[in-house]
Amino acid sequence: MNEALAPQTTREMSGADAVVDALLKHGLKSLYCLPGIQNDALFVSLFDRRNEIQAVHTRHEQGAAYMALGAALATGKPAAYAVVPGPGVLNTAAALGTAYSAGAKVLCLSGQIPRHAIGKGLGYLHELPDQLGILERLTKWAMRTRAPEDVPADFAEAFAAVRSGRPRPVAIEVPMDVLSRRAEIKAAFVREPDVQPVPEDDSIARAASLLSRAERPLIFVGGGAQDAGLPLRQLAEKLGAPVVAHRMGKGVLDDRHPLSLNLTAGHALWKACDVVLAVGTRMHLPLTQWGSDGELRVIKVDVDRVEMSRGRQPDVALCGEALDVLQRLNDQIRKPVGDRDNRVASSRALKAEIAGKLDLLRPQLDYLRAIRDVLPDNGILVDESTQVGYVSRIAYETRLPRTYLSSGHAGTLGWGFPTALGAQHALPDTPVVSITGDGGFMFNVQELATAAHHKIPLVTVLFNDGAFGNVQRMQRELYGQRVIATDLTNPDFVRMADSFGIDAMRAEGPQALRGALARAIEARRPSLIEVPCRQMPEPWPFLQLPRVRGRSAV
Repeated sequence: MNEALAPQTTREMSGADAVVDALLKHGLKSLYCLPGIQNDALFVSLFDRRNEIQAVHTRHEQGAAYMALGAALATGKPAAYAVVPGPGVLNTAAALGTAYSAGAKVLCLSGQIPRHAIGKGLGYLHELPDQLGILERLTKWAMRTRAPEDVPADFAEAFAAVRSGRPRPVAIEVPMDVLSRRAEIKAAFVREPDVQPVPEDDSIARAASLLSRAERPLIFVGGGAQDAGLPLRQLAEKLGAPVVAHRMGKGVLDDRHPLSLNLTAGHALWKACDVVLAVGTRMHLPLTQWGSDGELRVIKVDVDRVEMSRGRQPDVALCGEALDVLQRLNDQIRKPVGDRDNRVASSRALKAEIAGKLDLLRPQLDYLRAIRDVLPDNGILVDESTQVGYVSRIAYETRLPRTYLSSGHAGTLGWGFPTALGAQHALPDTPVVSITGDGGFMFNVQELATAAHHKIPLVTVLFNDGAFGNVQRMQRELYGQRVIATDLTNPDFVRMADSFGIDAMRAEGPQALRGALARAIEARRPSLIEVPCRQMPEPWPFLQLPRVRGRSAV
C-alpha cells in the first residue's frame, strides 16, 4: 500500500525533528554534513536521534557532498548531505554536478535564511540572490519547504523524485525558521516512485528481430545497466555479441568474460558492426567521434525518454528499466542465434590483440595489476583524473557491478578521494581503494581528518609525480615545451597522513605497492600509500580514437 494514502497520526515537534523522521523513514542511517547557524535546529535533532542516524561531519562542504556521492554510487541507493546555504551550497556544486553526470541518487539538504527575507536582498548571513534557481540547474528536481507541516510530504516527494526515472541528484531547501518552529506535524511517510516507462511489445519484437538477424552485433553498456548484469550476459551469450564498457559501464559484464571488451577494442569493431544495442549509455564517443552511417542500426535502451531524442535517433527506442527490457529481449531470443561460436572466438582473439597493444602503457598497467591482484572481486576501485586513473578505464579488470566508480563525463579533478571515503563509509566491510594523483588529492586533502576521526578504513594510493602530470605532458609534447602552471610543491604526504594518525607508507614500484596494499587492506584502518613516480606514457591514443565510418551522428 502506498503509505501516502495510509491514515496518519500527528504530534507536536519541530520542523527539524520532522526532517530527521523523514530521513529515517526513507532508510537513511547516515547524513554527511557540516553544521552552521541556519541548520542549528537540525543538528539539535540529530543529537537527540544520534543512536538512529549518524552525523558524519567533514572538514569542507564539498567533502560531505562527495561522500554522499560515493555512498550513492557504491550502493545504488539514495544518500544525503546537509550544509548551510550560500557558500555552503556553492562549495558542493562540483559534487552535485558530478552526481548529475554519474547518475547518482544524492539528496542535497540545504539550509536557508528565514522565509520572510528570501529574495529581498537584505544582506542576511549566507544569503544568495536565487539559491533555489542554482539548485534547480544542478539537479533534476528541487524545491523549498515552506512550513514545518509540509516536511513529511515534501521529503516524500524528494525521495520519490530521486528514486524515479533516471538516477540524478535532487535538492530541498529548509529555511531556518521552518526548522526551528514547532507545530502539529503528521508522521513521515513514503511516496511510491513514479511508474517507469515500459516499451511496447512490438518494439521489443522489432529489436529482437534486428539482433537475431545481425551479422556483426555489438552491445554498449553504461551506468544505466549496472543493475542488469545477469540478463545482459545471457543476451550477449545467445548472440555471441561483444559487450563494450567504458567508465560507467565497467563491471556490468565481468571483464574476464571473453565477450567483455574495453573501449579500444570496441573501436576496432565499430567500422563493421551492423546492429548496436546501447543499454543505459549515450554512446557519446562512438556516435560523435567514431562516426555513423545508414548501414548502422541502433537499438537504444534507456529509462530517460529525453535520451532517445539526443544525437542520432535510434532505429528502435526501448524506453524502460534496463533489467526489465533485457529480460523481455531474452524471452524473445530463447536460443543461441547466428554464428555465435565464431563471434565468441573472434572477441577472445581481439581482447588478446588489444591487450598486447596496451603494453605500451606498462607502468600504469603494472600498478593496476598490483591493485587487482590484492583487491577481492567485490572490492571497489574509485578512479581519478590522473595518469593511472585514465588507463584504468580501459585496463583495470572489473569483475562485478558497482566495483569501479567514475565521475562520468564531468571528469571532476579531485573527486576521487572524498568520493571513495563515502563509498567506504557506506560499505564498511567491503575494501575500497582510491587511486589519485598528487594534484587531485590536494583538492580534498583535509578529509584525511575525516577518515581518521570516523575511522573509515579507506586505502588511498597516491601517485606523486610533483606535477599536474597529464597536462604537463601535453604542454611538452603538443605545445613546444611551454610548461607553465603545472609544477607542484607538495608536502611530505607520508608524514602528513601520519600526523592525522593514519597508517602511511611509501611504495617504490608495483611490487612494493602490491605488498603495501595487502597489508593496508588486512589492517582495515585508514591508510595512505604514496607511490613516487615519473611522467608516464600517454594513454590518449587508446582513448581518443579516430572516425572510422560515415560522419558524426551528433
